[in-house]
Amino acid sequence: MDENAQTNAATGEAPTGETGMPEWEQRFRAPRVGLPEWAEDAPEKSLFVSNVTGTFELYAWDRATGEQRQATDRPNGTTDGTLTPDGEWIWWFSDTDGDEFGVWLRQPFAGATAGQDQPATPGLEASYPAGLALGRDGTAVVGRSTDDEGTSIHVVPPGGEPWVVYRHRESAGVGDVSYDGGLLAIEHTEHGDAMHSALKVAVLGGTSGEVVAELDDTEGGTKELGLEVLGFAPAAGDARLLIGHQRRGRWEPAIWHPVEGEFTDLRLDLPGDVSAQWYPDATGLLIAHTYQARSELYRYDLASGGLTRLDTPPGTVSGATARPDGSVEFHWSSAAEPPAVRNDRGEVVLQPPGMKPPASRPVEDVWVDGPGGKIHALVQRPTSAGTSAGAGDGSGGDSADGPYPTIFEIHGGPTWHDSDAFAAGPAAWLDHGFAVVRVNYRGSTGYGRDWTDALKHRVGLIELEDIGAVRQWAVESGLADPEKLVLSGGSWGGYLTLLGLGVQPDDWTLGLAAVPVADYVTAYHDEMEALKAMDRTLLGGTPEEVPERFAASSPLTYVDRVKAPVYISAGVNDPRCPIRQVENYVERLQQRGHPHEVYRYDAGHGSLVVEERIKQLRLELDFALKHLGLQALPDHRG
Repeated sequence: MDENAQTNAATGEAPTGETGMPEWEQRFRAPRVGLPEWAEDAPEKSLFVSNVTGTFELYAWDRATGEQRQATDRPNGTTDGTLTPDGEWIWWFSDTDGDEFGVWLRQPFAGATAGQDQPATPGLEASYPAGLALGRDGTAVVGRSTDDEGTSIHVVPPGGEPWVVYRHRESAGVGDVSYDGGLLAIEHTEHGDAMHSALKVAVLGGTSGEVVAELDDTEGGTKELGLEVLGFAPAAGDARLLIGHQRRGRWEPAIWHPVEGEFTDLRLDLPGDVSAQWYPDATGLLIAHTYQARSELYRYDLASGGLTRLDTPPGTVSGATARPDGSVEFHWSSAAEPPAVRNDRGEVVLQPPGMKPPASRPVEDVWVDGPGGKIHALVQRPTSAGTSAGAGDGSGGDSADGPYPTIFEIHGGPTWHDSDAFAAGPAAWLDHGFAVVRVNYRGSTGYGRDWTDALKHRVGLIELEDIGAVRQWAVESGLADPEKLVLSGGSWGGYLTLLGLGVQPDDWTLGLAAVPVADYVTAYHDEMEALKAMDRTLLGGTPEEVPERFAASSPLTYVDRVKAPVYISAGVNDPRCPIRQVENYVERLQQRGHPHEVYRYDAGHGSLVVEERIKQLRLELDFALKHLGLQALPDHRG
């Protein structure tokens, strides 16, 4: 094996490829593409996200000619966009430096010169987005959220004045508009439980917004059953609405006819969470099945009830779409294999240019007994010689038994889960000789409704119990060196990192927290309105109503107990984990003279700029290697 492919946790040197660039940096810099969206009535026109310029932006793709062009170009990137049904226009959301507060703009699919993007919804002021649906007649339905007004949904007719079809203080969002534009589906949480939505269907004709049907599984005092809009049937005169429900303790699809009142429950014999979308001819459903951190696709035939598995490799499908020709395109990856946009015919649909990202290490499934049941963790080990799998065939190779310096990478959300999917961050730690452990703690999705809902009222503390149980397994099994244990995460994972350093001060050698909640009370008062609603649901009220719960769940409460060095990165424009509450926590560390470093950057809740992401991970690696007594990284920046 080439000596340049060697890495050593004692020196901090990572493997390099033929470019001379460390492989961990190659994984970030390698161009990637997202799953293309296609216009409903012009499927040859597509829109996708790519980082080919070094910043994630939107790209238009004319499949008939093969032409691709960059549609947006902003210093901090753009990822939120869609196509009108006729494919003539690209809509994209324009905020300021990642603050998520802005307006919808549009440009012709064929292209606009610089500065020619035009306001898509004249008369509507800037807000946080709360969904968007575009009708075939040019009508737009725009969801808005503001701190002063809560959620409002506006109908913007072509050439007409916007009017309000829905307004409420609690969080809500646009679900979908029917094929003929006559009906609007709305997800709402008027009952006050932001984790479990109910549904309304309203008439779009005229300006009345009359509600013609409602579906609420939280009625009768039960606030544990949520619903979601999956889409109206893609056929003229067909008012059937595909929805998701949790009536049997997990997500499953059903078909609801809001006008006729019919409800068809689809009982699919699959053990995990099931989502669905219509095939374009409305004769079948594309089923996405997620189970134990992996996913697969099926076609469900509505006439026969037959369920046919599509050909997808083991790993994670992060998005899929059924095309008018009957093919299915999907975005796939595994922990070891980089992402690709494929179809069920075995073809690569969209190939980014330039260098390819090196492969990484496969994951092992570990199940650990915890206070709330079996906890699923995903474990990756470095190779026996500390080599990167990217230098070989990506099949994994041999691993030493450990113990290794080990990083617990805690996922955000909390209503999310880690999966067997490719991620450049964990792969970088593997390259530097670390084992990586990811924990799907209580609060995570993908393991049933009860597991997701379990963290209420003891927010943060429940998750840490599960993380602590997996930590104990990692040490006792010989995987992890107890003197070199790193607790790390971003967003909710950053929150759990800071909380864990204070609640479990003897368990962790150091902590790395990105865009975290650090002072829960101040975070609540400064964050966007939709997240305030979520926090009221999780904690059972506001900081004034349940001060003891906010105090028990706030990292600031335990800051004086922290023993490990702390690294924090934060976006100064972040509306989700605002900067003021981070500064409050940092000030307390400073008052104690506690070892810490803080990196502030000019963006929101993370960055869409590749070099910025590399910089942030480099700073984390430098901090960890220094405080673990390992040599700092060599500088390959050039």
